[in-house]
Amino acid sequence: MKSGSVVAISISARKGEKKRNINEATLVRGHGIERDAHAEGGPRQVSLLMDESIDRMRDKGIDVAHGDFAENIVTRGLDLSTLRIGDVIRIGDHGRLEVTMIGKECHSPCNIYYQVGYCIMPDEGVFCKVVEPGRIRVGDRVFLENP
Repeated sequence: MKSGSVVAISISARKGEKKRNINEATLVRGHGIERDAHAEGGPRQVSLLMDESIDRMRDKGIDVAHGDFAENIVTRGLDLSTLRIGDVIRIGDHGRLEVTMIGKECHSPCNIYYQVGYCIMPDEGVFCKVVEPGRIRVGDRVFLENP
């Protein structure tokens, strides 16, 4: 079984802005993360990004923190680049996400680009819908469950 861990959870009041870090959050089925601007249903309810991707940005001298790319969940140890649409990710004891999109079309350039200088979400972001609600926390294990 492929697995990793949650290293950050972030939310924002508005779309297109850096998110603030929180220690735990509630996943709402068919909606997203409670109190997050993207929690409105549709295919992009929750966004994930690898901590390893953020590290690569830091290695280039860009000062970025978790949430700066407007990602909801940052993972470490689980290679998100191997995911496919339809894959299911379990977070902790409660909460399952189904991958709906790999990468995204970005405005040219988006607000994050102006704030950070570069945006990795169009190429490396993973977007999901909540298929099992639950409370998630920083430090939770993240597992890939393939059908």
